Amino acid sequence: MTDKDLRFDLIVVGGGMVGAALARACAGKGWQIAVIEIREPQRTWPAGEVNLRVSALNRASERILTRLGAWERIQGLGVSPYRDMHVWDAVGGGSIHFDSADLGQPDLGHIVENRVTQLALWDLLEQTADVTLLCPAGVGEIALGQDATVVHLRDGRRASARLLVGADGRDSLVRDRVGIASHGWAYDQQAIVANVEVERWHQETAWQRFLPTGPLAFLPLRDGRCAVVWSVAEPRAGELLQLEEPEFRSALEDAYEHRLGAIGRIGLRAAFPLRLQHAEHYVLPRLALIGDAAHAIHPLAGQGVNLGLLDAAALAAALDEARERDRDIGGLWALRRYERARRGENMLMLAAMDGFKRLFGNRTLPVAAARSAGLVAVDRMPPLKHLFMRQALGLGTDVPPLARP
Repeated sequence: MTDKDLRFDLIVVGGGMVGAALARACAGKGWQIAVIEIREPQRTWPAGEVNLRVSALNRASERILTRLGAWERIQGLGVSPYRDMHVWDAVGGGSIHFDSADLGQPDLGHIVENRVTQLALWDLLEQTADVTLLCPAGVGEIALGQDATVVHLRDGRRASARLLVGADGRDSLVRDRVGIASHGWAYDQQAIVANVEVERWHQETAWQRFLPTGPLAFLPLRDGRCAVVWSVAEPRAGELLQLEEPEFRSALEDAYEHRLGAIGRIGLRAAFPLRLQHAEHYVLPRLALIGDAAHAIHPLAGQGVNLGLLDAAALAAALDEARERDRDIGGLWALRRYERARRGENMLMLAAMDGFKRLFGNRTLPVAAARSAGLVAVDRMPPLKHLFMRQALGLGTDVPPLARP
């Protein structure tokens, strides 16, 4: 072995929230772990600044991050709990209200900046003796072998491991390099994101209106502002981004019916394209995909990161079982356990969110009347509504050990 040859038991490509969570979950078990990441996370930002990219972390994600030792740091950097959720249909007029108190829960989740979650996990990895952070580092060719996977880094080094995990997002280079196809479709929509001041207090409530052009969400932030996620057709997204602030404010107020009064100052605006995507396989010998590398979902229910963290927890559990039974962590005996645990669950969530998107995007009056009647009916059926809330919170029993009570 030369100084350009690095050997590990586990290599994780992608040091974002999901990849960093997996590396932390696998630490302390006798494995040498490497995380390959193109850039370090942002470490500081101006006081009071809230980044445009936020996630709604549910109870399962909170439990995972707590067990990994990151949640206290995340809370210190800043979280915004939401205790209620109001959803209403712009066409049919039906609505539904979810209240965490109905389940005896303190909240329905927390709005957390993605950079906060990543930094809390990265700080832990820097203090973990059996984790090597290869950063900044880019991935070149990948060779799957019988006993190891070899990753050629762009700086000329080679890193090998018994198992390579792709956690490098929906445009995964790992998935592409090893030839795993993905299936899905673009929604011809973009999600416009911005942070806005509102006239009335958001009541620690997530507000979502289903418009024919796509859902509009106002998510509560700890300083009283709201994070806006507005899904619109691509041509309309371009128009909205080009508007001056007064014109954009007027369009946004009309879209959400002044539910929180007038909108004040609006921060920077950005947009990103939306699509559904699912990998044909999650695993190959010596390889696994997790998070957005395996599946990309419409953001209307904010489940993307939650699914990814459950992937990380399930893969960690499968590797634990392999270790306990003295099996190869890069073999299909272990990896198929992970795939069986997560592929079906993820597929159901992708299908459900796609169905909601199409159902609420239908402008036909009979369909609009039926779906609004359905919202009202569910709102008046506590057992069914509680079931939906428990599912969204990740309170089911069939979850990986890291996510259990």
